[in-house]
Amino acid sequence: MFVKNQMLLVPFGLIFLYSLAVPVLSYVIELGPVNKLLRCPGLYCGRQILSNGSWSNCGACPRGYRTNVSSACIECNDRPEFYDWLYLGFMVLLALVLHWFSIDTAAKRRSFCKEVLVLHISALFEIVTAAILTLLMSDPVGSLAVRSCRTEKLSDWYTLLHNPNPHYDETLHCTQEAVYPLYTMVFIFYALSVVLMLLVRPWLVQHFLPKHGKMSIYAALYFFPTLALIQAVFGGLIYYSFPYVVIILSVISNAAHFAFKLDQSMQFLIVNTVTDIRNVVILLGHWLLHAYGIIAITQLQDPVFHSALVALVPLPAVFYILTARFTDPNKLHTD
Repeated sequence: MFVKNQMLLVPFGLIFLYSLAVPVLSYVIELGPVNKLLRCPGLYCGRQILSNGSWSNCGACPRGYRTNVSSACIECNDRPEFYDWLYLGFMVLLALVLHWFSIDTAAKRRSFCKEVLVLHISALFEIVTAAILTLLMSDPVGSLAVRSCRTEKLSDWYTLLHNPNPHYDETLHCTQEAVYPLYTMVFIFYALSVVLMLLVRPWLVQHFLPKHGKMSIYAALYFFPTLALIQAVFGGLIYYSFPYVVIILSVISNAAHFAFKLDQSMQFLIVNTVTDIRNVVILLGHWLLHAYGIIAITQLQDPVFHSALVALVPLPAVFYILTARFTDPNKLHTD
């Protein structure tokens, strides 16, 4: 038994001696100013070139700059892609839809009237004006064109989570807007929307809908901070998932719109949808949102085929009308 234990200890002894004989490899990370460009740790830490030709400490790049493969901070000169514009358009549409929903809910009217239409037009004016001002305030200032950094991966939206800790000694704070300016543009748009609403809406509410209209303003003062918080935390996830969110929510909202009708017969649903202007507008709005989601998913990379898919947007509404009689609770009987 003793001999057997000795034989087991021999390999471990050889491994220990070998580890002493082989030198331990080590490396040094230079974080301070350097004369020659050296790589920085982490995905987003970079160096800026100084006036004397040397390179600065490893740190966050200025706004509008991003690190390259050599850890040099270079200015972004890209233009937003088609998908980026669709993302920004989604954020604008989301605010507009919430405005219109709040106005309809506060007005408590089952049909369009002049007072409600004025508030709807006011909300549209506020959102469109805020969107245009946001573009004009972006670099280059005064132009509707936007200079941006290309989005490459999800981590670009969450640089705060990728601050390196070399040698487990000190954390390098390299948090920056790697998706410049897609992240901050949304906050600027929300702020401008609130300011314009407070400048325009109270006068119209006081004149056209003094009793219930002010509730739409209060609702906006709640949902805009909520939207800003969601953007701050889930901005990257929204960027990659908004096309699917649009399609799912448009289908659910379309079904909910029909489900609120007391008469679920096929004839009533068709006639009521066609003859009521409010229902026609709501249905067309759902179809436009559904088409927007399809375009965002496909990005029209195959224009002929993907444009044909847009013709499917009435399918959820048609499917609900055709199958409503099978799900009507009044026709369910239990034995």
